Amino acid sequence: MDITPPEAHPRRRPQQLGEPIVASKILVLPGSLRNGSFNVALAAAAALELAQLGADVTRISLADYPLPIMDQNLEALEGIPENAMVLGRMIAAQDGIFIASPEYNSSIPPLLKNAIDWVSRIRVDEGRETRPWQGRVVAFGSASDGRFGAARGLYHLRSVMMAVGAEIVTDQCSVSGASHAFDAEGRLTDERVRTALTSTCRSLIRHAAAFGRPGG
Repeated sequence: MDITPPEAHPRRRPQQLGEPIVASKILVLPGSLRNGSFNVALAAAAALELAQLGADVTRISLADYPLPIMDQNLEALEGIPENAMVLGRMIAAQDGIFIASPEYNSSIPPLLKNAIDWVSRIRVDEGRETRPWQGRVVAFGSASDGRFGAARGLYHLRSVMMAVGAEIVTDQCSVSGASHAFDAEGRLTDERVRTALTSTCRSLIRHAAAFGRPGG
């Protein structure tokens, strides 16, 4: 479901005045491996923004965690692939996730969908019950050279992430005309888009800090 106000959420009460501030752990995940990917560039810009806002940021590439196509026959024969387990543990250790996703035919790229699906199959890790996506706070960004900045694909991504139990923040950032949207240092050049990214990152940190890390 879309995110509820922090004060209404049962997992953890909001930060109180005088309490020590603990930086939210945020994972930044681009859903593309393409050389020169606009969404890898957006993920880098988001990681920088999140760090500047005080988050403890980890940015990864799915190239480092290759996975077979999701196949229940394979799962029954061999279990969950080790790279999916590694991703699942990493996701479970975060307070929030920022996903920068391309749009393939108005939907989710198969690389990203496959990783989401495999991680969603995890139920037990070293004898402990766990669902890595369950209750994780997630924000979205997208980028393309088209007019809509790959925003149409985020509708489907939102639906999928809700189905696996994630909490989705309302704010999101879509970058159109992406081949001209970043400067030489990788920063967004359009003030409106920069503001959208900052708002999305602030919302992710705020809700992640308020909700806390679920037990899995």
